[in-house]
Amino acid sequence: MRPLTIALAKGRLAKKSMEMFGKMGIHVEEMNDPSSRKLIFEDKEHGLRFFLAKANDVPTYVEYGAADIGIVGSDTIMEEDRKLYEGLDLGFGKCCMCVCGPKSAQELLKHNEQIRVATKYPKIARDYFYNKKHQTVELIKLNGSIELAPIVGLSEVIVDIVETGSTLRENGLDVLEVVCPLSARMVVNRVSMKLENKRISDLIMQCREVLK
Repeated sequence: MRPLTIALAKGRLAKKSMEMFGKMGIHVEEMNDPSSRKLIFEDKEHGLRFFLAKANDVPTYVEYGAADIGIVGSDTIMEEDRKLYEGLDLGFGKCCMCVCGPKSAQELLKHNEQIRVATKYPKIARDYFYNKKHQTVELIKLNGSIELAPIVGLSEVIVDIVETGSTLRENGLDVLEVVCPLSARMVVNRVSMKLENKRISDLIMQCREVLK
């Protein structure tokens, strides 16, 4: 029987995911070894293989079948827009996608004026402004510290993930509108869902039980 392959988004989500699997009796000790150069980690007893990937790449690995299952934030799933089966909202890694900026930008949003929006998430921002608010905006894609954009005058507002909001407050910015809530999701390759339906459904059920 071939192992099921699971792609985990590197960082905190991978750590939380392995804590969840640990409660199910699935342990891969090598993943805790910072000196390990291994790329794929196996739990032969449970027929599972794990690998770590950049969050943006997880949906790609899953869509093309290099991984049967992926665990990644819903922001990445929305932005990457891959053909996937969404198996389960895991409920951890909770935060929000928000429109943020100085308080003075609130009026521009209220009156649907044409503004510039800086973001790492152009697809999510476009969908929000064009399809939900029916507001024409100029989107500016950035990769670094998004908070800088309204401070230096590159944009009126930003669309970004907000957890505590402390970075915003330190820089004189506020949450002006909430785009959507976010959390970690388990996604499944569509072909794998058909071919390995029982094994994947059982795994999803186990995850659901330990997360209760």
